[in-house]
Amino acid sequence: MHMLCYSRAMESKTARLTILVDPRKKKAFEELCARQDLTPSQVVRQLMREYLARHGVDYLPKPRAR
Repeated sequence: MHMLCYSRAMESKTARLTILVDPRKKKAFEELCARQDLTPSQVVRQLMREYLARHGVDYLPKPRAR
């Protein structure tokens, strides 16, 4: 959980990601997110963090050396 908080804090800038999905799948996804009191963007960002972590991809800036 600590790393999750750290990674969210480091994500200060945003970029748009546009994807094409089946309208029925999109509707079901949005409804599920709403039932869980989450936005689709929050869920997609979490899925991306998990996917990157699973594959050992580091996307956070390296701490500066003192």
